[in-house]
Amino acid sequence: MTPRDAADDNTPGRGPGRCSDLDRPPLNAAALRRALVRDGGLWSELRVVQRTGSTNSDLVALAEGGGAAEGTVLVAEEQTAARGRLDRRWTAPPRSGLFFSVLLDPAEIPVERWGWLPLLTGVAVATGLSRAAGVDTALKWPNDLLVTVDGEERKAGGILAERAGDHGVVIGVGLNVTLRASELPVPQAGSLALAGAAGTDRDPLLRGVLRSLEQWYARWREAGGDPAASGLQETYAAGCATLGREVRAELPGDRSITGEAVAVDGDGRLVLATAQGVQEPVGAGDIVHLRPA
Repeated sequence: MTPRDAADDNTPGRGPGRCSDLDRPPLNAAALRRALVRDGGLWSELRVVQRTGSTNSDLVALAEGGGAAEGTVLVAEEQTAARGRLDRRWTAPPRSGLFFSVLLDPAEIPVERWGWLPLLTGVAVATGLSRAAGVDTALKWPNDLLVTVDGEERKAGGILAERAGDHGVVIGVGLNVTLRASELPVPQAGSLALAGAAGTDRDPLLRGVLRSLEQWYARWREAGGDPAASGLQETYAAGCATLGREVRAELPGDRSITGEAVAVDGDGRLVLATAQGVQEPVGAGDIVHLRPA
């Protein structure tokens, strides 16, 4: 892995100074490792870098080269080529959010159930933020994290899952934490600070999210990847802002379906009830919320 300035962010004299922005202090990599990396736990390595293009790209390359074990966490203070679904690009000011990727390798779980991993991550992030930040985070199928700002639903983050060859799945999370209104890339964006979070210190937020992810991942694996037996399917549905709404699914091949989102099925697909009385499962595509739940 060769991200630019791969030294831990709290190395004195490297990158933006600790006091250059008192509202956005750097993460404490050593303290995070002490809190999260332990014998018998999921997280095997945690590294914080000052700046890189994409933590997902770096960790996929590292895993495919045999240089990362399951439970590796790569965090960046700034990403210059961050990617979302459909290869969309986005940027955020340094230290304004949580930008990290993790390597998971549930080799004993049938591959057809791996599609639940990004949904599981959404549940874990929402649960962790509720505890650590005191803010409600809703899930927009399949990978968006929503908060409420001034009575409006705003996107505060997203999740991207990528295969790492035969070495598992890299899951990236990007979350706006202290982004100010003047820094929003689009009016529909939001942040934890704008949503009135009780705390925006990124160290406890990251600890809370990763501990929640470890717990949910363990439950899912213990259930053999069964989303119902692990409680994942029910919990995801309870926190999914897409269900109960009229939506438009924009599908590959310039095709679209409009209907009410009525369920998330056992394969993690969104089920739409159309005006023709047909229930259609959607496994991939962009979802546009057409009316409030």
